[in-house]
Amino acid sequence: MKPKIIVCGLGQTGYRIFSLLRQQGAEVVGISDRPIPGERSDRIVIGDPRSPTTLIAAGIRDAQTLVLATNDDALNLESLTRARTINPHLRIISRIFNHTLGEHLDRTLADHVSLSVAKLAAPIFAFAALGNKAIGQLQLFEQTWPIREEIIDSQHPWLGRRLSELWESRSRMLIYYLPVLGEANLITAVLEGRSLQKGDRIIVGTQPSTRSAQRTKLRSQVRSLLKTFANLRKFKDYGRPVALVTLALLATIFFATLTYVSVNFNISLADAIYFSVGMITGAGGKEEVAESAPDSIKIFTAVMMIVGAGVIGICYALINDFVLGSRLRQFWAVTQVPSRNHYIVCGLGGIGMRIVQQLIEQGYDVVAVERDPNNRFLHAARSLRVPVIIEEANLATTLKSANVAKATALLTVTSSDMINVEIALCAKAVNPKLSVVVRNHDPQFSYSVQQVFEFENVLCPTELATPSFAAAALGGRILGNGMTDDLLWIALATLITPSHPFYGKTVKEACQDADFVPLYVESRGKTIHGWLLLETVLESNDVLYLTMPATELEQLWRANSAKLDIASLQEQVTGIREVTRTSEK
Repeated sequence: MKPKIIVCGLGQTGYRIFSLLRQQGAEVVGISDRPIPGERSDRIVIGDPRSPTTLIAAGIRDAQTLVLATNDDALNLESLTRARTINPHLRIISRIFNHTLGEHLDRTLADHVSLSVAKLAAPIFAFAALGNKAIGQLQLFEQTWPIREEIIDSQHPWLGRRLSELWESRSRMLIYYLPVLGEANLITAVLEGRSLQKGDRIIVGTQPSTRSAQRTKLRSQVRSLLKTFANLRKFKDYGRPVALVTLALLATIFFATLTYVSVNFNISLADAIYFSVGMITGAGGKEEVAESAPDSIKIFTAVMMIVGAGVIGICYALINDFVLGSRLRQFWAVTQVPSRNHYIVCGLGGIGMRIVQQLIEQGYDVVAVERDPNNRFLHAARSLRVPVIIEEANLATTLKSANVAKATALLTVTSSDMINVEIALCAKAVNPKLSVVVRNHDPQFSYSVQQVFEFENVLCPTELATPSFAAAALGGRILGNGMTDDLLWIALATLITPSHPFYGKTVKEACQDADFVPLYVESRGKTIHGWLLLETVLESNDVLYLTMPATELEQLWRANSAKLDIASLQEQVTGIREVTRTSEK
């Protein structure tokens, strides 16, 4: 029996999850607040997902999994509590914007998985900026690996190479093999020594490279200081008003001093300067300089008082704004902008901030541009030593301040599709060779924008993230997923128990029978990979990491040549968590 899954909230994200699960052959029921054109009434329940009546009508009592896909954390949380009250053994996948809340829910509730569209989509944006055409991602060895599809053509370096030559590498995970002629299991093809032919396709996970990410703190500070001195020329853009008004103030003092000395030669230069400064600043002192002077000098002094008050007022205001306001921070951010080979992220929302973190973790230089001075991620970005320019990113002057002419790539990920396109076009006008990655909410519009404006990548976060929701709903501890054509690939970890269908088999035997690809095995605190992995006999408490099509996941639910029920699958997930916690300790 395939798992019965209920999807609450059939908005853009929810309906995409609903359709994808149905496409993979799962039994799915949706809960929506309005009718869905073209959908049968037996697949959709209209009502409030917080209502027990609606949940019961959707079959919550007999369901194995509930996916909460609305964009309201409070609504999802309330629906979660109502559903768990009716069915305590329900597995729940929650779409959570507040990642801290999601982490607390995962720790507190059994069989609960919190997912975020921003967290799932951000690595794909980062991979795209780095030049990887990723179709998905894997979480392996505490890193996010991009999944890509290699299409073997006449120019491909792997043409004619044996699959067995590609199998052993620790920096590469072979996920699936799609030969141009016929069908073949990857492991069988590896063992037979089959060579890659023109037209073959192979899905590969590649370990991300890191550029000197382990720099010491002192070295980083020295580099930052040198960068500041190198960019001092940019001071003129931010300090010019202060400098001009300061020069006007000094000129006023000099002119007044020169006038008093030229009229009365008995006044010392020091007294004249002292009186001029006191008169202009309003501090007073040495008033006898003007009191004993002719009436014309007294009138001149009165005029200088008025002029000086205006100049000093403007000067104080500009200095205060520069030091205590945003200009000094802006100047400091601009001086920190790298001279070349950096990445510019426009929009510090949830996705933008995670892209910044991803690139920084891999050792790349990043500059952020954000229009909102009260953005909640500003402190987090600055704590990573990322220069943040608080300006409108769709202005050429702002992009020039971020040194877009020498940047490697620009990612525009604000919440507005039109602004993202405008920023990308503006950047291309300044630097036509710049690689641009654009965020867009409509998958169909994304394709049109990419074709018309010839942007390198136009990505839709919802389209990138929904396969992970679908994969999590289908069960297991999900490590990643990807899409190629209409097929969903899932990477997951499964705990081997005496009732597991793979128990007592070698990995080679299991994967040939079940058509999956093993990644590695954790056995007795050791990680087994490569050729040794294929000969490993799976024993109790081993954790097998594998990839397989979502349509084949049923095979993991068998027990004693029959299928495991969902309770057994949940026991596997709980067991994997315990093994993981023990290994971490």
